[in-house]
Amino acid sequence: MNYNNKIKSFYHSILDELYPIRLGKIGLKDKNKENIKFELEDLLDYGVEDFSSDHIKLIEDFIYELPNIKAALDKDILATYDGDPAAVNYNEVILTYPGFYAIAAYRIANFLLKQGVPLIPRAMTEFAKTKTGIDIHPGAEIGASLCIDHGTGVVIGQTAIIGNHVKIYQGVTLGAMSITKKDMKGKRHPTIEDHVIIYAQATILGGETTIGKNSIIGGNVWITKSVAPNSKVYYRDNDNTLSLTNELIRDEN
Repeated sequence: MNYNNKIKSFYHSILDELYPIRLGKIGLKDKNKENIKFELEDLLDYGVEDFSSDHIKLIEDFIYELPNIKAALDKDILATYDGDPAAVNYNEVILTYPGFYAIAAYRIANFLLKQGVPLIPRAMTEFAKTKTGIDIHPGAEIGASLCIDHGTGVVIGQTAIIGNHVKIYQGVTLGAMSITKKDMKGKRHPTIEDHVIIYAQATILGGETTIGKNSIIGGNVWITKSVAPNSKVYYRDNDNTLSLTNELIRDEN
């Protein structure tokens, strides 16, 4: 089995363990955690991972962390269900929503990255991107109850920070300004505070850019400066046509 297929199998084994509904009636049987342990060990030993620390401890820590990962994902499921009137039930979110699929890959990958594993986390989120069109770097810091609605084209960069109860629509970019390789170690991506909604195709760039809590960011805007809390940001539309040349305004609540 090639590396990409191993990543896919490992990720799906974890999802099946956390959410047996993915297996239907088969899910009534307990998924053997030994399979997850074996697959993680196999990936660590594949010959491409620059990770020389204690494999056994890492695997044990990962298995121990799975309930915490599930608890975080359960909040994301609830946020997605509550945030989308079209959602019928939680199982629909688990089984069909690309946003959940990508967020789950991120939360698993983020834990592994923090343990010092460099390649498996990136490969996992890249695999999720190929399935969903949602690109979340495993190094981003994302709080509780994230909802990514529709999702295609969403990009969340490596040093982005996202607070709690944030809702993001399709095509949103939380990106960096163009920099040289030597400047890559600093914070390059924006901070999104709690209870922010970002509508489709908005682009927010820069490590010093912060979107204040309770703000609403309209569709298609381009933001490179911070936005105060409780703000609405959108393009002024005086003739019922959206134009990028129109003035960008901020309404303070």
